[in-house]
Amino acid sequence: RALSPRPAVAVRCQEGQLAVTVRRDLFGTGRPVRAAELSLGTASCPPLSPNPAQAFVTFVAALHECGSTLQVTSDSLIYRTTLFYKPTPSSNPLIVRATPAEVLIECHYPRKSNVSSGAVHPTWAPFRSTVAAQERLRFSLRLMDDDWSRERLSNGFQLGDSLRFQADVTSEGHVPLRLFVDQCVATASPDRSSSPRYAFIDLGGCLVDGRAEDTGSAFVSPRPRPESLRFLVDAFKFAGDAGNLLYVSCHLRVSPAAQAPNPWNKACSFSKASGLWAPLEGTAAICSCCDTGSCPSP
Repeated sequence: RALSPRPAVAVRCQEGQLAVTVRRDLFGTGRPVRAAELSLGTASCPPLSPNPAQAFVTFVAALHECGSTLQVTSDSLIYRTTLFYKPTPSSNPLIVRATPAEVLIECHYPRKSNVSSGAVHPTWAPFRSTVAAQERLRFSLRLMDDDWSRERLSNGFQLGDSLRFQADVTSEGHVPLRLFVDQCVATASPDRSSSPRYAFIDLGGCLVDGRAEDTGSAFVSPRPRPESLRFLVDAFKFAGDAGNLLYVSCHLRVSPAAQAPNPWNKACSFSKASGLWAPLEGTAAICSCCDTGSCPSP
């Protein structure tokens, strides 16, 4: 991912202190980090009282504070500390949507001449994902670019990104069809029944991941056409899993396009604004079983 022209972490080395400015959108994904998840040095110094309306969080500390270390060379004094990002654990203990990060910060003071400062850019390992789709009657499941115009060439993601899935079925020679996604399961191995296992779409069309805290996972309305269905899922990985590879398998199904959506044939997203399930098509009643877990089997 290309970094913003303005650095994510900026450091000003002053005469007796350093000032660190951290962009809330630390990883450039459009998802701001919380100020409480950031700390400076081994002493875990907090930032200045943050203003939620500002796009940056600021730390100010004396050169010897917050557990900083000093190295003296023949021509320089080097103060070192670390900016820590420790994300709040997900409400679902099975998965994580962000990984901790550490940014090394150094202030170099020449023992002679003028004081200068420099900025340190954070680095992180990309999140990677692959998609596997079971084909029946020429079903397909693809990862799409941000504008949905074509299939995404890369299957690498960072935590904080949104995965754009598009499911399709070719219906030549058939009556008009409407496509549904009954279930999507993420696993750490190609075996969809292996553990750990996370079903982010379940109960015959309920996008249950949308109920998790700080996610925007949802079906996309309107459909491009009845035999196509799009949905967004926020990137995640399994807690405690050192690997960065996920396998996603989905069960796709069709019904006649002339048949009205019902509790057997539905695409339901959770609205955090209303606290209710909302169907892509049909009445709200078809999604009521997403709360009770008693959805009928298709």
